[in-house]
Amino acid sequence: MDPATLIGIVLAFASLLAMIFMEGASPSALILPAPMILVFGATFAVGIASTTLPDAIQALKALPRAFLGKVTPPRAVIDQVVGLAEVARRNGLLALEQEAEGVTDPFLKRALQNIADGVDADDLRIMMEDEAATRERGGRAAAKFWNSLGGFAPTIGIIGTVVSLTHVLEQLSNPETLGHAIAAAFVATLWGVLSANFLWLPIGGRIGKLTDLESEQMTLLIEGVMALQAGSQPRLLGERLLALVPEHQQGKGGRDKGGKAEKAEEQAA
Repeated sequence: MDPATLIGIVLAFASLLAMIFMEGASPSALILPAPMILVFGATFAVGIASTTLPDAIQALKALPRAFLGKVTPPRAVIDQVVGLAEVARRNGLLALEQEAEGVTDPFLKRALQNIADGVDADDLRIMMEDEAATRERGGRAAAKFWNSLGGFAPTIGIIGTVVSLTHVLEQLSNPETLGHAIAAAFVATLWGVLSANFLWLPIGGRIGKLTDLESEQMTLLIEGVMALQAGSQPRLLGERLLALVPEHQQGKGGRDKGGKAEKAEEQAA
């Protein structure tokens, strides 16, 4: 689990509270049910209205992933593929069927089973690329939903403020309450802008980033599985896959040090 999203959101709200206390205000002045109901309720409502119901449900299901989701580091993926290549080179492609039983990633598991079943390389690549594209589209749709909430929320907050100010203008005959009423009216705008920038846009950005990382991981697996099926030499396979990974994601040692499987092969040689 990468706590970046949780840490960022907590720090953002902590900064807001720090400002409130430094200004001598009270947080309770911002916790008003009416504008909060409008901003949060209407934002979700128009967000659902802007997409299909299945996509909206899927986006809601993806919410925990924004905080708890993680992607296997590229180095670990490469080491796993290289290890499988060594098994295939030593015991043949049929041995991958037994290896697939211990694989937790369903994407890789199906690929290994297809190799063991003798699926043609071109057909296998097409199936893997289609599945990767479908999973990426799902992640993009979820990210787009949350980003759309970030676009709707500020405007809905302004609508709430306009509604409240309209009510304030009806009470001009009672000037002693105008100050409090006007301040309360702007709470809707505050929650609209705050929810967009403290919640919806970060969540959408996080899901989008996780989708990017998963897409890169599946690209590594596709290239690795194709080379594995073709009988590529494990050490060269590891170097090839590592070349697809940005340097800052390569982990300790970068290209100067191979993965565990590569080291084992070098020592055996």
